[in-house]
Amino acid sequence: MKRTLQEIAEAVGARLVGDGGVKVGGVASIASAEAGDLVFVEDEKYLSRAMRSHAGAVIAGEFAAAGAGKALLICRYPKLAFARAARFLSNEGARIGARVCASAVVHLSARLGAGVVIEERAVVGEDAEIGERSRLGAGCVVGRGVKIGSECEIYPNVTIYSGTTLGDRVIVHAGAVLGSDGFGYVRDTKSGRYEKFPQVGRLVVEDEVEIGANTTIDRGALDETRIGRGSKIDNLVHIGHNCLLGENVVIAAQTGLSGSIVIENNVVLGGQVGIGEHARIEEGVMLGGQGGVLPNKVLRGKGVAFWGTPAQPVREYLKQLAVLARLGKKR
Repeated sequence: MKRTLQEIAEAVGARLVGDGGVKVGGVASIASAEAGDLVFVEDEKYLSRAMRSHAGAVIAGEFAAAGAGKALLICRYPKLAFARAARFLSNEGARIGARVCASAVVHLSARLGAGVVIEERAVVGEDAEIGERSRLGAGCVVGRGVKIGSECEIYPNVTIYSGTTLGDRVIVHAGAVLGSDGFGYVRDTKSGRYEKFPQVGRLVVEDEVEIGANTTIDRGALDETRIGRGSKIDNLVHIGHNCLLGENVVIAAQTGLSGSIVIENNVVLGGQVGIGEHARIEEGVMLGGQGGVLPNKVLRGKGVAFWGTPAQPVREYLKQLAVLARLGKKR
């Protein structure tokens, strides 16, 4: 859908310089932009390239305010405004009613909001709810009683188990599994067999969370697993049962979280991090790639970077590596 620059400026909080009636319908890089595209510039040295490109308009900082030749959207953070403009341009808000592909299976008791799109071979179970302008990709399965908020994007072949709730503007990439049983067993010492512990809790994913491809998030055993608002989870991440993630947590690929872990607000976890059960990562901690946290441990220190296994403040860890290197040379 094409939008005028005036509409985009109002949506992203930018100051318009030039013709507000110009319409654009997509976003692109400077090199690949066409006449109906919007591009952005964060560094003044790239402004001349943007102005010479085929783009219909440019988002830039105050350094571009005196530019001429193209319409400009001036703002303090061009890259952020560009991301918001991309979302605004892709909004399916113009749809009226739900569009359900003929090969999809939607239970009669399911409730679909205005503008919902359900693609080929998707299955929506009994009493499920899908909010306005959300999209369910091909081959997805939504279990009984699942609640999905508005403006969500669920990519193909995602499975959402019963007992799961998604907030608004959630993005789930292909192949993810949400709300499956946790890995919980009780061992019978006489027979040596393992018996399954009840996995009857729920999973709550708050607003504006993004979940990567082939990521798995377990439901709570008896209570809930919760992913806080604005958190971003990369591909191939596993989050075990009863984990509680705060707001704006960032987790990179191949990280694994055992059960009953607490991750507080604004924590950043690098790739291939492993965290043992009942550990706690306090607000603002950064844990580098392949870092390991032992069960029941606490990492604290807002803005402090940790690294290694067991994880330590990065300065201490590097000092230890230096000592080991010197000992190796002496030998």
